[in-house]
Amino acid sequence: MNIDLTGQAAIVTGASSGLGRASALLFAQAGAKVAVNYNSNKDAADDVVDRIVAGGGTAFAIGADTSDEDAVIGMFDETVARFGGVDVVFANAGMQKDAAYADLSLDDWKRVIDVNLTGQFLVSREAVRRFRAQGDRGFGRAIGKILFMSSVHETIPWTGHANYAASKGGSGMLMRTLAQEVAEDRIRVNALAPGAIRTDINADATEDADKLLELIPYGRIGDVDDVARAALFLVSDAADYIVGSTLTIDGGMSLYPGFRNNG
Repeated sequence: MNIDLTGQAAIVTGASSGLGRASALLFAQAGAKVAVNYNSNKDAADDVVDRIVAGGGTAFAIGADTSDEDAVIGMFDETVARFGGVDVVFANAGMQKDAAYADLSLDDWKRVIDVNLTGQFLVSREAVRRFRAQGDRGFGRAIGKILFMSSVHETIPWTGHANYAASKGGSGMLMRTLAQEVAEDRIRVNALAPGAIRTDINADATEDADKLLELIPYGRIGDVDDVARAALFLVSDAADYIVGSTLTIDGGMSLYPGFRNNG
């Protein structure tokens, strides 16, 4: 299957590292022009842009805290000014601030919810507004595609990560509700739910590979490209009839492998 995004303009939030970085690079390889969003690490975002440009693609780095409404609007304004519109929006930016429940501070609770959930609301809301305003730009049946980054922890509880799990549970319902509302506008909304993937955000969790592999029936920890390839598929015409779905990428972790011998 050859996925072609030639001419399409994509915004990838949190694209300076990890899953966002891998997705931005793959979108560009498929022909998309990419707005590489970052919050604090400009050098890393510039490196992503340099790699895209070196490969013959088009990209620019744009700093924006996606939990800030004005910053999100500014990010879309800049993308439209440079690319003439926007066709793909991957609301990927996320963070963790972990603690046992009784020790979790209100500030850390709010910050994770602000970035992981409110940020996805702000980004996806602005995407809907832009898609409706610009209309059909001639890229397939959908006038726009929105992809949410969720997690297996939208369904699997995770001790010591209450704020993160709550944000992802909320993200799943936010995505489905939005998809229900805007499908009639030919706006496709879906989500990814990765399990254990080797990235900076979960370096501590993936460090003890032997213990972690007990939770993964398929027997390996995921790579960022496992997720990026799924992201590319969901924003392409190959997935045109997929609406309001969460694609789980976890090697079977959400099958609760601890119950394999308890039937």
